[in-house]
Amino acid sequence: MSFKQGLIRARSHLIFLFGLLTAFLLVIWLEGITLQQTSNDKFTDLMETTHPQSSVEPRPLTAEEQAWAKTAWAYFKNNTMPETGLANSVDNYNSSTLWDTSSYLMAIISAHRLEMIGDTEFDSRIIIALKSLAELPLFDKQLPNKVYNTRTLAMVDYKNQVSKDGIGWSAIDIGRILVPFNVLVWNHPQHTRAVEKVLTNWEMDNMLREGSMFGAAVNDQGKTIYLQEGRLGYEEYAAKSFNLMGMDVSVALDYFSHLNLVDIYGVDIATDSRTPEQYQAHNYVVSEPYILDGIEFGWDRVSQELAWRVYQVQEKRFQDTGILTAVSEDNIDQAPYFVYNTVFTDGEAWNAITESGEDASDFKTISTKAVFGWHMLYGTDYTQRLMDKIADAHDPERGWYSGIYEVGDKPNKAITANTNGIVLETLAFRQSGKLLRVGR
Repeated sequence: MSFKQGLIRARSHLIFLFGLLTAFLLVIWLEGITLQQTSNDKFTDLMETTHPQSSVEPRPLTAEEQAWAKTAWAYFKNNTMPETGLANSVDNYNSSTLWDTSSYLMAIISAHRLEMIGDTEFDSRIIIALKSLAELPLFDKQLPNKVYNTRTLAMVDYKNQVSKDGIGWSAIDIGRILVPFNVLVWNHPQHTRAVEKVLTNWEMDNMLREGSMFGAAVNDQGKTIYLQEGRLGYEEYAAKSFNLMGMDVSVALDYFSHLNLVDIYGVDIATDSRTPEQYQAHNYVVSEPYILDGIEFGWDRVSQELAWRVYQVQEKRFQDTGILTAVSEDNIDQAPYFVYNTVFTDGEAWNAITESGEDASDFKTISTKAVFGWHMLYGTDYTQRLMDKIADAHDPERGWYSGIYEVGDKPNKAITANTNGIVLETLAFRQSGKLLRVGR
């Protein structure tokens, strides 16, 4: 029976939640399998040292932290479209991917936990957003298009031009939006039926094959092609939310099948062995997926070790070069407008490239969302230094900037849903711990 059919047959919240509980038990079982696989001699040393889930304990936010959260929430007050209840991915730009819509939904959840909004506003924002998501036109009538106009819900391309047939779907982005869906079902069951209504329209089985995730794209001849999607870090992060919905992503959850260790400053960094030349996708090592995994799910034993190494090597780069380092992918306020600033990609450490692989070294930035993430997770002297650096990288009326350029030490004034959503998530994590609380 397909996932869609299962939802249709669900006749009450109890049946739906029972299915999710079964999926949760499956998560635990699969994690046990993953840990058994670490006995492979090649990676034994990877697991010899286990670092803590987080070196900080939940506590109420300080007045300064509350002001940071207020600045981040200002972005969503300014950029939520009354016609659809969806938020723009970039300030005053009426377009959004599912990833950015996920950041908005998680921002609502975080603002509610931080008591920045009450129950009435929380429910109102969630209701209208889920209603719009249930009404989205779907690519090939199967799954959400990669991008939508936030005012009209029309399928668009990345230049926000209407695309009647759409440009494909992203399995990673769909996995990301399942995170707030899971939070709502487990922690706000009054919205379970609305989540069911959204997912009933989505042919989820079409992007999952033999435990792997597949995205769809349209080639130059106008034909739909399907490609395995996800590389180390993002792949496992997205797969965890599919798993919680009871779907087979056992291959995508396996950290070790494509893991390659690269020594950078004496730290063995986990990279993906699949090359862009062979698999037509870059293998970025960045902060974001590990930060999101930690603050949303709570790291498992493997991801907490990989995350610590990704953090640690950035601190070591600072110690060696004097350059404050907190890398991730980000929008920037000038062409080429989006840059992957990495620990490692395409065979090179500290490589910064565009999505097409062109050099973007001049646009390396200290990433605001990476700074907030590492600081709220670890709270070290180094992360405090990073926080001090970006303290003024915001407009209190518009939100947090994406970061500060390494070259010229000027702010990268792109203001986005993803940066401000993650800022709110990290602050909610700081106050009350991981955001997805299964079984509560």
